Amino acid sequence: MQTTPLTETHRLLDAKLVNFAGFEMPLSYTSLREEHQAVREAAGIFDVSHMGEFIVRGGGAQELVQYVTSNDVGRLSEGQAQYSCLPRPGGGIVDDLLVYRLPPSPRMGTTSDQPSYMLVVNASNIQKDWDWINSHNTFGAELLDISDHTALLAVQGPKAAEILQPLTDTDLAAIPYYSFVRGNLAGIDNVIISATGYTGSGGFELYLDADHAEKAWKAILQAGKPHGLVPAGLGARDTLRLEKGYCLYGNDIDDTTTPLEAGLGWITKLQGDDFVGKDHLVRQKQEGISRRLVAFRVHDRRAPRHGYPILSESGETIGTVTSGTHAPSLDYPMGLGYVATGHHQPGTRLQIDLGRKTMPAEVIKL
Repeated sequence: MQTTPLTETHRLLDAKLVNFAGFEMPLSYTSLREEHQAVREAAGIFDVSHMGEFIVRGGGAQELVQYVTSNDVGRLSEGQAQYSCLPRPGGGIVDDLLVYRLPPSPRMGTTSDQPSYMLVVNASNIQKDWDWINSHNTFGAELLDISDHTALLAVQGPKAAEILQPLTDTDLAAIPYYSFVRGNLAGIDNVIISATGYTGSGGFELYLDADHAEKAWKAILQAGKPHGLVPAGLGARDTLRLEKGYCLYGNDIDDTTTPLEAGLGWITKLQGDDFVGKDHLVRQKQEGISRRLVAFRVHDRRAPRHGYPILSESGETIGTVTSGTHAPSLDYPMGLGYVATGHHQPGTRLQIDLGRKTMPAEVIKL
């Protein structure tokens, strides 16, 4: 397995380490519920350095990113980010990602006269995404894979700004949602301080040189301890994102699902420039979507699991569970799944098929 710059630090904290996307990653340090609630009520720090980062710069950079992603990068100003996906010609999703419009930086080799970008992709798809983007680079853009040299820490929760502010001269309160700045944090220069988030509880993501990861981690833990900050693992990250209705690649979206089916029409620029798969998605929207991703609550004590069939109230198979858990903040089992159009409205009664029996469920607002 691959490691992150903080793997040994996690071992010293007695984290439960697991194989995730080929990386040895912390699943939890204490308990999933404790870490989850800390993020909702105070703050948690996550090591997500397994994520991939690509720089796209030079002539043709904007044209390439515009062509391979579903969203409109032309709307980004320097210092802004957007959520997007890499669509396939047939409408499936290669990956979902974040696109950052970079300001000029001698360190990054970016200039003021040509737009430059950082693409942040899922760990399990780094090589696949790299190959996919390069295969469409007929625009002369320069691509750099900086994943191995980049650490990524996510400090999430309502007290994140209060904890981080003493460590930086950057005014964190002045960073709008889905924006970022480059600054100094904990004595470390050239840190990208970003406000996107994957937990629904606010906070910041810190991109920095991998050599400084341990220094940053320790400084944040020390600053956050009086405020209730705890190290949090992938288990809490999953329950947090699922309560918020955020998709996980490989579960809720993949090569067989389209962004329109997944409720991601808001990141799909059908009225803008041409991009991979646009014709298919325009046609799908015109003809109508046959299935939709929904959230549902289970009226039972057990949590639904990925792959469980979803039945209508009358017993007809209408879809499949893609993610499920017992939601700690809500204190009931819930999940995401695709159902046939017509069964997607909030309040629709469903059944989750366990094989020998079923559990009653109800569609709720995503």
